[in-house]
Amino acid sequence: MILSRYERMIARRYLLPGKGEAFIFLVASISLVAVMLGVAALVIVMSVMNGFRAELFDKIVGLNGHAVVQGVGGRLPDWREIVQQAKATPGVTNAVPLIEQPLFASYNGRSEFILLRGMRVPDIRSTAKNGMKIVMGSMDSITTGSGRVAIGSGLADSLGASVGSEISVISPQGQATPFGTVPRIVTYTVGAIFEIGVYDYDKAYVLMPIEDAQTFLLLGDSVGMVELETVDADRVGPILAPLADKVAGRAVIADWRTMNAQLFEALAVERVAMFTVLSIIILVAVFNILSSLIMLVRAKTRDIAILRTMGANRGGLMRIFMVVGTTIGALGTVAGLGLGFVFLFYRQAVVNFVQFVTGQNLWDPSIRYLTELPSKPDPVEIVVIALMALVFSFLATLYPAWKAASTDPVQVLRYE
Repeated sequence: MILSRYERMIARRYLLPGKGEAFIFLVASISLVAVMLGVAALVIVMSVMNGFRAELFDKIVGLNGHAVVQGVGGRLPDWREIVQQAKATPGVTNAVPLIEQPLFASYNGRSEFILLRGMRVPDIRSTAKNGMKIVMGSMDSITTGSGRVAIGSGLADSLGASVGSEISVISPQGQATPFGTVPRIVTYTVGAIFEIGVYDYDKAYVLMPIEDAQTFLLLGDSVGMVELETVDADRVGPILAPLADKVAGRAVIADWRTMNAQLFEALAVERVAMFTVLSIIILVAVFNILSSLIMLVRAKTRDIAILRTMGANRGGLMRIFMVVGTTIGALGTVAGLGLGFVFLFYRQAVVNFVQFVTGQNLWDPSIRYLTELPSKPDPVEIVVIALMALVFSFLATLYPAWKAASTDPVQVLRYE
């Protein structure tokens, strides 16, 4: 929008408080602050929601892969063949055999539910390097036949165990006796304590070499599943379609969408709902801009009439008030983006401060899944939010600008 010199001068003057116009300036300032808070709230919430989904996806997929080949009946006796077939499938980058079994563990009179996961030693090392934090001990001590296992930090806290502690793993599938099946109980030494960052995993997982897991669970040479990774998680279905035909009848393939469908669908719905609800804040701010411009037009009616008698045309007056309102929206948008980025940078410090002041635990990992507040700003979403605020601000200027341009100087100055 190109303004002439006098139009820029008048627009600049109307943006600053004049004599007797403190209330109008106050309303305009409130409008600016409202736009700032609305934009900041949208940027913060959408970035946190994106970060929450990305963190969950990275951690869940990093531990469970993009898909798993599960044997019918819970066993895959021909897992080596399936691993070879998977690696030969175009788009599959890795295939890892593993065993995962829900069991119980006890230590010093405490018992906890666990998920025993057996993996090949090289795969354990690889998992430890990608997305897993070693809190205590070393994964190098977890070797076949060593009797050592790695446990999650949450499980270690629940059991009161540390590196060097001997925990008992209990399996109901034991030896049959005349009095019934006797549970199988084997003692293992904690060689390492790890933290994945997802509460449910840190609370339950126990890692051990796959050979030790086969021996403990009496599986022979079988495994429970083969974990698969692909070049594109969003195209996991088409990529694995040829493999699904090859293993039909022996196993089924479940991808990350199937295994975590409810969680990610809930996140998607909540994301849309939060965007819609928080957009109302920007609409409220836009109505504040509308009201402040209407008040400004009413206050400047005499000035507008004089400008009209001096030769100002309707288009010029419209441009002046449109620039005034759009400038308020633009300044609020820029301030909101800055406030949002500052909050996101110090987000965990803000959460900790609020928890300290209120005495309440605002981020309970057992409820939120993750141990820290995540964030992942999306440049495209941020641009959309900024454009939405600017467009709404511009639309709010149309009626006041038209009203100013429609002022009849004869009627206004008749009694002056």
